[in-house]
Amino acid sequence: MPHTKKSICVFCGSRFGGNPAFESAAAQVGAMIARRGWRLVYGAGDVGLMGTVARAADTGGGETFGVIPQHLMSREVGKKDLTHLIVTENMHERKKIMFMNSDAILVLPGGAGSLDEFFEVLTWRQLGLHEKPIILLDIDGYWQPLLALMEHIIDQGFAGPGIRDFMITADNCDQLDEVLSAALT
Repeated sequence: MPHTKKSICVFCGSRFGGNPAFESAAAQVGAMIARRGWRLVYGAGDVGLMGTVARAADTGGGETFGVIPQHLMSREVGKKDLTHLIVTENMHERKKIMFMNSDAILVLPGGAGSLDEFFEVLTWRQLGLHEKPIILLDIDGYWQPLLALMEHIIDQGFAGPGIRDFMITADNCDQLDEVLSAALT
């Protein structure tokens, strides 16, 4: 039986970062996903912002779908009380399964891993492999340097201005709720 709930793939840090607003936003995102009756698709970790999003979704009665490579089960403290848990052989499989099981991509603050995930789905979108919305939650301007880099890439001729249309930025969780609701209808 196919899955009928809308699913939000959340890419975010396995750390909390230096701004308490990031953890607060992660908790709000998890709660929002549960409240809206959507399914959380994420990296299955129980640490950092990842763990915060999942615990909030779970506390709100939401469905959680986690995907984690075997080699990260101990490092990211693989969360085993999820609705669904898939253990993969490698990172590439993890990203592919997360992407395939989602209707929208949401990127919260994070590090190199979150950037890797973001750029992979952005590249797939640029190549015409999907039309899923890609949303950056820009809490306290966290993603402004990335957006400036994207403008630099456009200015230097390595991407056309249309690449801007593949990314949506939400400055806070209220705006995110509106953007996601509109994108998923």
